[in-house]
Amino acid sequence: MSESATASCRVPLADGELSLQWAEVTHRGRRREINQDAVLTLYPLFIVADGMGGHIGGEIASASAVDRLRSVAENGDVSQETIETALSRAVADIAAHPEATDEGTGTTVTGLYLDTTTSEPTWVTLNIGDSRVYLFRDGALAQVTTDHSVVQELMAAGRLSPEEAENHPYGNVITRAVGPSDGVVPDYIRLDVIDGDRFVVCSDGLTKELTDYGILHFLLQHEDPAIAADAMLQAALENGGRDNVTIVVLNVRRTASSPTTD
Repeated sequence: MSESATASCRVPLADGELSLQWAEVTHRGRRREINQDAVLTLYPLFIVADGMGGHIGGEIASASAVDRLRSVAENGDVSQETIETALSRAVADIAAHPEATDEGTGTTVTGLYLDTTTSEPTWVTLNIGDSRVYLFRDGALAQVTTDHSVVQELMAAGRLSPEEAENHPYGNVITRAVGPSDGVVPDYIRLDVIDGDRFVVCSDGLTKELTDYGILHFLLQHEDPAIAADAMLQAALENGGRDNVTIVVLNVRRTASSPTTD
């Protein structure tokens, strides 16, 4: 039985229409007592937040970030400015919470939104931490975001190979997060809106257990976002489920307006 359900919406464009389908799933995994991940799928904003911190600090941090971002989506004014304002407010929320004042408390915030404020719509990905956005296009999968982690920095400096990174002792150490002592400006990347594109937004609980090839496999096997997300989740749990697992799968269909005749 599916643990998630596929939602959808239609977005009118100047030259046609977008049809979006998406699904989310989150699970505490097989070894964690609580789920410190949080997820938001409220058009036009799709976010995964992976909390960290002792006791329930991480849960508070991820929920604070998602709650503030939910308000942005509900207000219908999603932009870099409103996202950064929301994250600044989340930092204040986290710092003020009596159970989340540890300096180790924080959360990743990763995802994307659709920007229709210009003549040509674009996707905008955002990232703080080591959750990820993947893009499936033309049969291939690519990681769009860059991890903010010690391991990623070592790889970028040529001091660590991808194979060595898989089991590195600092594999869980991130260099940027939304928390009491960190900045809140994400990395942004703009992407064209292309018919047939599919996105995966996920916490590292998925990528610890499933390779990029594994993610690609389930996207190729399952067109429906809910079925694809559930299949990835089950594979992650079967491979160990060492961390909380959160997955969003988003499908994009773009159709052109029919030509008019006199």
